[in-house]
Amino acid sequence: MKLLSVIVPVYNEEKMIPKAAAVISDILVKENINYELLFINDGSKDMSWPAITEECHKNPKVKGICFSRNFGKESAMFAGLECAEGDCAVIMDCDLQHPPEKIVEMYRIWQEGKYDLVEGVKSDRGQESFLHRFCAKAFYKIISRITKINMENASDFKLMDRKVIDVLTAMPERNVFFRALSSWIGFKSTQVTFEVREREEGVSKWSTWSLVKYAFSNIVSFSAAPMQIVTILGAGFFILAAILGVQSLIYKFIGKALAGFTTVIIIVLLLGSIMMISMGIIGYYISKMYEELKERPKYIIVQKLNENRNRTAE
Repeated sequence: MKLLSVIVPVYNEEKMIPKAAAVISDILVKENINYELLFINDGSKDMSWPAITEECHKNPKVKGICFSRNFGKESAMFAGLECAEGDCAVIMDCDLQHPPEKIVEMYRIWQEGKYDLVEGVKSDRGQESFLHRFCAKAFYKIISRITKINMENASDFKLMDRKVIDVLTAMPERNVFFRALSSWIGFKSTQVTFEVREREEGVSKWSTWSLVKYAFSNIVSFSAAPMQIVTILGAGFFILAAILGVQSLIYKFIGKALAGFTTVIIIVLLLGSIMMISMGIIGYYISKMYEELKERPKYIIVQKLNENRNRTAE
């Protein structure tokens, strides 16, 4: 029987871990799907790891992986993919906002053998603040235009065939954007729509500011578009400088005083600001290149639970 790996990144989700383990396991058992459930503890500061440990003791199909510190969700997802033993794997959130019953629908589509990647696409984003929703939509429109991949309403909720997993985990880059990268590799894919559910316990770990930082980091890691913006701004100011230069020469030749000292000050301040922002963007790219050159691992695992459990024979 084919093995399905369910990968669940965890950060401060102690209240949701027992619920997630029970719900996911019950659904897959009822559907007679052979599975393993991997909880990836991404440096949680609450009692998430003890909760994962308890679930591992109760159910041999549950596996636990604990990081030495918080490395971020992208690292947790890749750790799950690298440790997964399944013929296919699905990634979902621990808060169950990704409907667990959709795993069955994804798995049945994958079983047909027509698609290597089944993507969960949001039909509704659930209850979000106006600012949060606006920032999310703006980011996905920008990243869709940059990557030429339609990523509006995209999510990390995806089921991947083993060959897709092997390609993703073989990529050497450390600063990765999973949602874009999983589409960029180009395997045959289809979509399953879902509605984002409300959390049953706890609060979201994503503030609007953290989403802004996440968005900028992923744009930089996946595209050189911000560098092109710097070039466009430079060209624009060159044209402006040329126009002002011609104007100055004309006024000089006709013997008129060139007015507009305030305008000059504003232009100088604006130009200085853009130069500083441009230097910041370039510096950010250099820092990302420096991180890649150091070749530090995406994550550090300090403990694994139930890792030696044998998969059920096919």
